[in-house]
Amino acid sequence: MASLVSDEQASQEPSTARGGGDVKVLVTDLDGTLLGGDSTDRRRLRQALDRHPEVTVVFATGRSLPSIERILRQDPLVPSPRWIIADVGASVIDGTDRSHVDILQNQLRHGWPGQQRVRERLSRFPELVYQDGVAQEGRCSFFLRPEQLSEELTDAVRELGCGWTYSADRYFDVLPAPASKGNALALLARKHQWPMDSVLVAGDSLNDLSLFQLGAHGVIMSNAEPALREQLPDHGTGTSTVTGTGIGIGIGIDTIHRPDRPGAAGILSALENLGWTERPRPIVIGYHRPPVRWADGQWQQPLSPNGVLPALQGMFSTDSLDAVWATALVEDDEGPRPRAGHLHEAGLPRETGLPQETGLPLAFLPVASAQWTEYFHRACKETLWPALMSQPDRMRDSASAWRHYETFNARFADHISAHAARGATVWLHDYNLWLVPGILHAARPDLHLGLFHHTPFPPPDTFARIPAAEQLRHSLACLDWAGFHTATFAAHFRQALACARRTPRTGVHPLGIDRRAVQELARTRITPAPRHDHHGRRRPTLILSVERLDYAKAPLQKVRALATLLAETPELRGQLAFRLVCPPPEPGIRVHDTTRADLERAITDLNRLWRTENWEPVDYIPRSLSFAEVVDHYLAADVFWVTSLQDGMNLTAKEFIAAHAATGRSGVLVLSRHTGAASQLGTAALLTDPNSPEDLVNTLRRALAMTPQERSAHLTRLATLLHEDQTPARWARQIITAIGRTASVAAGTEEGSYTTDDGA
Repeated sequence: MASLVSDEQASQEPSTARGGGDVKVLVTDLDGTLLGGDSTDRRRLRQALDRHPEVTVVFATGRSLPSIERILRQDPLVPSPRWIIADVGASVIDGTDRSHVDILQNQLRHGWPGQQRVRERLSRFPELVYQDGVAQEGRCSFFLRPEQLSEELTDAVRELGCGWTYSADRYFDVLPAPASKGNALALLARKHQWPMDSVLVAGDSLNDLSLFQLGAHGVIMSNAEPALREQLPDHGTGTSTVTGTGIGIGIGIDTIHRPDRPGAAGILSALENLGWTERPRPIVIGYHRPPVRWADGQWQQPLSPNGVLPALQGMFSTDSLDAVWATALVEDDEGPRPRAGHLHEAGLPRETGLPQETGLPLAFLPVASAQWTEYFHRACKETLWPALMSQPDRMRDSASAWRHYETFNARFADHISAHAARGATVWLHDYNLWLVPGILHAARPDLHLGLFHHTPFPPPDTFARIPAAEQLRHSLACLDWAGFHTATFAAHFRQALACARRTPRTGVHPLGIDRRAVQELARTRITPAPRHDHHGRRRPTLILSVERLDYAKAPLQKVRALATLLAETPELRGQLAFRLVCPPPEPGIRVHDTTRADLERAITDLNRLWRTENWEPVDYIPRSLSFAEVVDHYLAADVFWVTSLQDGMNLTAKEFIAAHAATGRSGVLVLSRHTGAASQLGTAALLTDPNSPEDLVNTLRRALAMTPQERSAHLTRLATLLHEDQTPARWARQIITAIGRTASVAAGTEEGSYTTDDGA
């Protein structure tokens, strides 16, 4: 096919331009290329292009516009093109409004005699079978067997003043002499000033060859027809002349990628190699919150070194994990606004508009504030949370909120899929993402899916009361592995899924604390509290609770128990004090408003009834404290009081023990028997039942009555049990290993098909 470019223009062609800046253009054939490969790879490519709108997508296809529009309507995995080169290069179309770019198209169709004349002049070749039913513009397309491609036929085409292409051993296209995919791209590139080192062309057939002749980056599909492969050099930059198809343009190839996977997977591999998209990771952590929070115009670390966020953060900092943390970031008027899915390693790239201080591989999913309210504040906290806390009567069912929960989980599943390599291990966290396993399993059956429940898992009868229980059960059954802090919670999970079509393997891995961090901090703040005040009176025994405001922590029950204790034992007036550090929940969570009002009313009433000139029974601190301040309170306390109605673990109890043990102090732990920590510390702690007002009073009375020697022995036993804890980083590594191990062990439904690990 004749070259469109004159000698005078040749020196100005895009193939000579370099230094493309931020320009990135993907020019791709459709059949066998963009449309090639399985649905998993095609979805990953679509997601990558959606995350990177700075990559301009150009279709270069033999199809006509009606055929392309039908594909775009029917196939959700096809990205929207900005430009379309159709009809084997005879048409150039604006992808936004589907209008023909006449100023370019007229040049490409110059000298075209028209379809009717072509068919008439070639009617003497009966071996040509016209492609009836195929919309054609500026071209005339036939079927032709390879052995029938003759010099007589091609000479007849030239006599018409036309060019031709033959591809796939089947398709013979007669075109205007200037028309080809490559020439159409050359015109587009010159019009938009695209340097060729900023263009990636992708193709699989011989009619794509002209795309590779402009000096752009190229990716040739692993399933490409041999004739195309023969015309392209294996490595580096080279030149070649193609004569068999009537094309005589020199090849100046910048980079040819030859991936070993077909279609969309091959394109995505080239985009990743060029650094235009992020490389998918073999491990993806999926948590609805990032490990850092945006406050006062900057990223801030968690207040405590303990908990799931610091544990995962520590895993990234201490291990050379090839992993990414997929998370949501709520968009509001004050916070940063990342572009969906952008990843950063040691900070964020400039295009996200975010400061570069996190130092973690985070992939953000932007979520509108209004959606977050419906999803998290309502669906998670008002519908699911009461069930987890075995308080089903508190559940509020909202169809609108649940639709937002479904939408968020669907978006989050797509977000994870976009960053997960084929066969990746995906570690999800908590009830906030309960619908993600089902969505991912359907879309990406190659992934190994695990979910760790940091919260309790409710008994099966309580789980069944969740309005969407069956939908959740179906999704959770798609997990390969589910983890829990205790064997009881794991058993509840298996019972809830007993009738499911498949049963995930389960593991028990209780989360520990960073004992070294707690101990080192405690030793720096070892200022013994005076046993007597400045009047010579003995300091009251300090009872301490540190917990966020939540009805599940039973703060109101504690104040009532204290009121009962004082009423029954009035001589304790002035001899004890209860300090409640109780920061509020996230702004927007309204489900605890009643608890807050009742709690503060009860504290006011109790203090009014029992206070003296120099003392009142309750010291209420309704705000967040730094971890150093929390440790100060641990060290000052004689009794640590945990009364959770349900609790996945309760790490504050462990922090209290570690702080006291590090400084040689005695102390008493009163621990709810409904916490995960009770399964580990229950043989030494004073266990209490917050559902029994009488037991709360009696257990607290026992703690206050213990002698100094008894308190010292008590703390020593607790510290011994705490030493059995593994570090959070090791805990995280074991879970990733457990999820990955399911790849070689089929999940079953028999009782013996699950594992129960003690985390050792």
